[in-house]
Formats: sequence, structure tokens, C-alpha cells
Amino acid sequence: MSDKIETVRLQAPFSERVARELKSGQRVLLSGVIYSLRDAGHKRLVELLKRGEEPPFPIENAVLYYVGPSPAKAGRALGSAGPTTSSRMDPYTSCLIRNGLRGMIGKGYRSDEVINAMKKHGAVYFAAIGGAGALLSQAIKEAKVIAWDDLGTEALRRLMVEDMPVTVAIDTKGVDLYKEGPDMWLKRHHD
Repeated sequence: MSDKIETVRLQAPFSERVARELKSGQRVLLSGVIYSLRDAGHKRLVELLKRGEEPPFPIENAVLYYVGPSPAKAGRALGSAGPTTSSRMDPYTSCLIRNGLRGMIGKGYRSDEVINAMKKHGAVYFAAIGGAGALLSQAIKEAKVIAWDDLGTEALRRLMVEDMPVTVAIDTKGVDLYKEGPDMWLKRHHD
């Protein structure tokens, strides 16, 4: 078995078929349109869906980035844009996945409920490197608030990204890099 990990180029939004081809541990350079949203915005989005109202962006096949970026510096779309802890979104995520959400970008573990929804509906969870917000912001070429401006950094933004470096942390089979990665590393380095 080779230690070389393939890097995949991926365009967002993407289909369930594409999501089901991704494997935990794959490195991805993500380009296209994604949306930023955190805790308060997730709550509003789920409440809106439960009332049967139209969401402010097409959820089907979309990717959400769990980020509350800092203000933009001159010549940049956003300031530092590092991921936030994903588990804070878990109470809302299964509903969004049932409504067609295809990908999420954040850091840290996900609940069993979220992982089960990912497996059933074909969604993936990408990890971005915490502490690398300045680097990640370089991949964000455009940023526009499209809803909930009153939430400040947590407003819903439409982001245009180019070659954003992420890793498939949990795939559609439920293979979880956060749980299996340490064992894989130990096996590779102690055999």
C-alpha cells in the first residue's frame, strides 16, 4: 500500500454521486460557490425550513463553511477565515442534510446523528486546519452577505473559493478520520 495520498480537485456545488466517490483521508482543493454560516445562522435557517419558507440560498448540493471571518484587509475578500468547532452546528445539521446539503467544512468531531444522516443522504464532512485562518482566507476570492446581516461575522455569506485546501474527514460510508486516523498513523509508523 502506498503512503501517497491523492489530491482531488472538486467544484462546489456537487452532487450526491460525487460525494459518494470521496473517501475519508482524501485531500481536496475545493473551488466554486460555498456558504458561510455558524450557530445563530443555522438556527434561523432550520426555523425557516420548518415553517416551509424558501431558504436564502439553494441548499440542494450546497457546501457550508463553519466560519465567522474577521473583517477584510485591503485587497482581500475577507480577513482571517479559520474553521470553527463543528459540533456546535450538530443540533441543526441533520435537518439541513435531509434538505440536500452535500458538504460541510469545519473542525472537530460530529455526532452519531449527523454521521448517520450523512451516510443515508450522501453528504461529506471536510476538515479545514484550525489556526490557519489567514492561509484559508487566501482561497476566498469573493464574499457577499446574502442574509442576516444583523448577525455580523455570523451572517450568511456567499463565498467564491479557489483551491481551498480541505481534507475529507468523514465520508458517506461514515469512515471518520478523527477516530480512525490515529490508528492508521500508528500502524503505518510501527510496522
